[in-house]
Amino acid sequence: MKPAPQLRIQSQLALTPQLQQAIRLLQLSSMELELELNMALESNPLLDIEEEDPAEAEDEEFAPPELTASAPVESSQDSSSDVHDATPELDDRPLDLGDDLRDYRPASGDDEEVEKQDAAHEDLRDHLLWQLNLTRLSAQDRAIATAIIEAVNEDGYLDESNEELCDSVAGLFQVSGEQVEAVRHLIQRFDPLGVASRNLAECLGVQLEGLSADTPGLELARMLVSECLELLARNDRSRICQILKVRDAELDPAIQLVRSLAPKPGAGYSSAPAEYVAPDAYAQKVNGRWQVSLSPRCQPRLSINEHYSNLIARAQRDDANYLRGQLQEARWLIKSLKTRAETVLKVAQAIVRAQANFLEFGAEAMRPLVLRDVAEEIEMHESTVSRVTTRKYLHTPRGTFEFKYFFSSGVSTVDGGAASATAIQAMLRKLIDEEKSARPLSDQALAVELNRRGISVARRTVAKYREALNIPSSNDRCRLD
Repeated sequence: MKPAPQLRIQSQLALTPQLQQAIRLLQLSSMELELELNMALESNPLLDIEEEDPAEAEDEEFAPPELTASAPVESSQDSSSDVHDATPELDDRPLDLGDDLRDYRPASGDDEEVEKQDAAHEDLRDHLLWQLNLTRLSAQDRAIATAIIEAVNEDGYLDESNEELCDSVAGLFQVSGEQVEAVRHLIQRFDPLGVASRNLAECLGVQLEGLSADTPGLELARMLVSECLELLARNDRSRICQILKVRDAELDPAIQLVRSLAPKPGAGYSSAPAEYVAPDAYAQKVNGRWQVSLSPRCQPRLSINEHYSNLIARAQRDDANYLRGQLQEARWLIKSLKTRAETVLKVAQAIVRAQANFLEFGAEAMRPLVLRDVAEEIEMHESTVSRVTTRKYLHTPRGTFEFKYFFSSGVSTVDGGAASATAIQAMLRKLIDEEKSARPLSDQALAVELNRRGISVARRTVAKYREALNIPSSNDRCRLD
């Protein structure tokens, strides 16, 4: 075939450096932002930051700033007016960081500082990969093991099927379900024992296999796990004795052994270390109305260094070009910070307006709220709102909450309205707290009570919410009491 030139039309999203910087700053937490600004101040001589008065800083540590409906951000335009002609003037219109950015993904280096902050914490995945690196395996088995470890959930269980795991490594190797199963059995013997199991019985069985053969009650414990786990959960000892053909007194060592095992092998690794957060915004009732203000951390007072900016006109060519570049970067950063502060404030104000009943009456009054609701109200893209709700915190009289806490789906009510999932969970917790310990409410009874109160939920929905709250079933609550 003779080669011939071809014309191809292709559209490609191009992000300006200013927009990339604004996106990165918007998704940073307040502590990460402080680190970013310290690095910028060290590398850019054209940037200055207004030092805080020590007395003011001490006051801010113990009390929120004065609450106002808006939060001014100093962009220091006046201080740089003498070099206004040195670089093109930036557009002062606010940036909507979501427009035409649906296909944008941050560069690999965008979140490097975030990773470094949590580098000291080893989660379950890290712990398993560390053991995998010490195990001699073929390249194919290592790829399968890595896929399995990546698919293990926080509790230590494997939810993906062997077929899905085969597909995940298909780009490297063609493997069978039997090969995946063989590698999975190997990982189950990693620490913690039972990790990558598919169900509780299998998980407990692996842990029992790791015990010494002379462990009291071991053989009966294996039978309990493999044949009578549901009966054991209900503490139905008489039925267990019938099935296993043993006397009741023989059950005690075996039951005690089973209950000493870890039903969630990953639990000891999945819990993140305590994280100390600084509020990005404050909500407080002033003269009968809820008002929102930004934390000073969210609006650092940056300005252009006049001394270095005045040198641009007198500097030699190379130095002048360097200073102009640093000046433009400084102006971009100041504008990006202004955009970030304005967007955080708008989202916080929209949240407070939507969830005023929560602030007044508590979690049971939380209303359904989704990203689209806030995005339409503040006339920005959903992706912009999504970035703002991540690792941003609102301080309220009821506590400090991540912005995401205020968003939840809705469940219909008998009067045609809707109740948020958060509100229903709060109602469930209250019902369970008030139940009689001798006769705990079943999921069906809880669903009936919620329906009586106007909330249309099924039993399985109640079970899902109860599990999300880490509340045991009625049978387990009865046994615990």
